[in-house]
Amino acid sequence: MAQVLEFKLPDLGEGLTEAEIVRWLVEVGDVVAIDQPVVEVETAKAMVEVPCPYGGVVTARFGEEGTELPVGAPLLTVAVGAPEGSSGSGEDSGSAPESSGGSGNVLVGYGTGAPAARRRRIRPDRLDRPVTEAPVSAAPVVKAPVLEAPVVKVLVADASVSEGPVPVVSPLVRRLARQNDIDLRRLAGSGPDGLILRADVDRAIRTAEETATARAPQAQAQAPVQAQAPAVAVAAAPNGVAAAVDAERIPLRGVRGAVADKLSRSRTEIPDATCWVDADATELMAVRAAMNAATGPSAGPKVSVLALLARICTAALARFPELNSTVDTEAREIVRLSGVHLGFAAQTERGLVVPVVRDAHARNAESIGAEIARLTELARTGKLSPAQLTGGTFTLNNYGVFGVDGSTPIINHPEAAMLGVGRIMPKPWVHQGELAVRQVVQLSLTFDHRVCDGGTAGGFLRYVADCVEQPAVLLRTL
Repeated sequence: MAQVLEFKLPDLGEGLTEAEIVRWLVEVGDVVAIDQPVVEVETAKAMVEVPCPYGGVVTARFGEEGTELPVGAPLLTVAVGAPEGSSGSGEDSGSAPESSGGSGNVLVGYGTGAPAARRRRIRPDRLDRPVTEAPVSAAPVVKAPVLEAPVVKVLVADASVSEGPVPVVSPLVRRLARQNDIDLRRLAGSGPDGLILRADVDRAIRTAEETATARAPQAQAQAPVQAQAPAVAVAAAPNGVAAAVDAERIPLRGVRGAVADKLSRSRTEIPDATCWVDADATELMAVRAAMNAATGPSAGPKVSVLALLARICTAALARFPELNSTVDTEAREIVRLSGVHLGFAAQTERGLVVPVVRDAHARNAESIGAEIARLTELARTGKLSPAQLTGGTFTLNNYGVFGVDGSTPIINHPEAAMLGVGRIMPKPWVHQGELAVRQVVQLSLTFDHRVCDGGTAGGFLRYVADCVEQPAVLLRTL
């Protein structure tokens, strides 16, 4: 007899607790092989194709594209056929043999170590039913007015709100209820064994809408009338801030949510300060042009300006190791790091990401440039792994590519400093006692004032500027 096995969203590693469905790679009724990718999900750090550890026929999918699921939530179910030679009765039919349990490679390449998904058997009377999509795509959602969130009393299961798990299977139902401020614990499900279906939530939304509509005239009559000003309907947001009813709300999730959390934590925990300086980059640009124009035995891959600046940073960190550190707030200790894992900011279609060049202190400009190019290409295609986006000790931010001169970067928590580089452009500059047109760049350093004082930060930035103006200074460290 066929068994229906449930595949849940696996642990994606790096402390990630949720993921958003970007694209389904299989349809209900498709035959899948063991370890075949079935869905593409986006975490806060990377885009990942999730392989299914079972082989069989897809009987249901849980969640539409754009749905955010927590780790452990059902992704899909697969009907696995009985192995050859097994009898249709007896104790052997009570559980599937180990050979049909799948590969256990829940997420190839990420080493989840999570156990195989728990098997779930459906009742025999359901096996003859046609395969259908999971109940996650019903009528379009009708947004309830947000003037007030009335309590829906007509659907209360009993007088007291029950504790324990809510009988809801579909993540979409939970999301729909959350978006419309519907308390699932106060709903009586109409499904089997009290299961709360989408129809139950839709009914609660309609009831809330009718209640709010009935109260609207009263609220309108009480609202103050402003002379010679158009009336704008506003509603109190959860945080108490007034917002227009037709305002667009964009969830903070995925990459944008991760960036928001990290930058907020940085601003909250780190007492940062910023210093900056203008530097004449004419000689640096000439050196780069000479490197890239070299032929014969000295020829090699093209070297980017970012690679040269990264090499300058590693040399500066060797002189000022205080900035290659982090703060252990619980132990009240500064942890000075021996190696430099250099992060660089990269803007992609998914948002801002910071790939990390491992052991940058042990690389030359050519090696750093090749690694930056490789990681940048992975970032643009959304194929960076979580491991390639974590573990940085210092960040280089080249915001000059956006055509701006300066900025005050926010430190990439838990690092202690970030160097910002503006655009390099011709400007009037006093060179050798005469006014000349030179290639000028603004450099800014934001640093954690807990790890060092202004003298150290100023010394680091001045050394970087000296190397930009006189690249021969770097010969001391080669």
